[in-house]
Amino acid sequence: MTDSSRPLRFDLIAFDWDGTLYDSTRLIVRCIQAAVIDVGGAKPSENDAAWVIGLGLAEALARAAPDVPKEKYAELGARYRYHYLQHQDDLVLFDGVLQMIDALRARGHKLAVATGKSRRGLNEALKSVALRDRFDASRTADETFGKPHPRMLLELMEELEVPAERTLMIGDTTHDLQLALNAGCASVGVSYGAHEPGSFDELKPLFVAHSVASLESWLLGNA
Repeated sequence: MTDSSRPLRFDLIAFDWDGTLYDSTRLIVRCIQAAVIDVGGAKPSENDAAWVIGLGLAEALARAAPDVPKEKYAELGARYRYHYLQHQDDLVLFDGVLQMIDALRARGHKLAVATGKSRRGLNEALKSVALRDRFDASRTADETFGKPHPRMLLELMEELEVPAERTLMIGDTTHDLQLALNAGCASVGVSYGAHEPGSFDELKPLFVAHSVASLESWLLGNA
């Protein structure tokens, strides 16, 4: 157990969504692959489809399907959303996420979501898992700049009145950790999402968690 009276190192903790809090990586990969095939593109590998997770949808699909012409991007996005919506209710939070969120709130941290999802997609996810009231703010890729541009984090810090040195970003991709660097914030990586943790080293996260339990333990002891 940690000492709840210990001063906070970070006032604001911002979480990525897919692959960090939400167990959605495999579904997103399959939906990207299916959408590309639907519009006549070459099926991207699982690694290539996973690498783009965390980017805004339009950029992610364009990178995953370099052989698909731009005039088909709207159709590509529509096909991705079609496939995702067929299974979105199957998705769940990683075990232990609610407990971790509640423990951090009890310690006085402000909590936010910084995600490549759309606002509509995030709102649906928050509603479905009853998480809406547990976060103080959120930003999505369609209402600001996508990762790794720093705007998403900068807007959250401004809204919640927390400086960069008191803000921590947590995510499962290099896009999340680069976002933190670009915004002047510290970061923590998780290894159970879309990107291989070996790619995190050069982005200098404070810690790499291999489970939600280890993430919670580190946060309660070090954040």
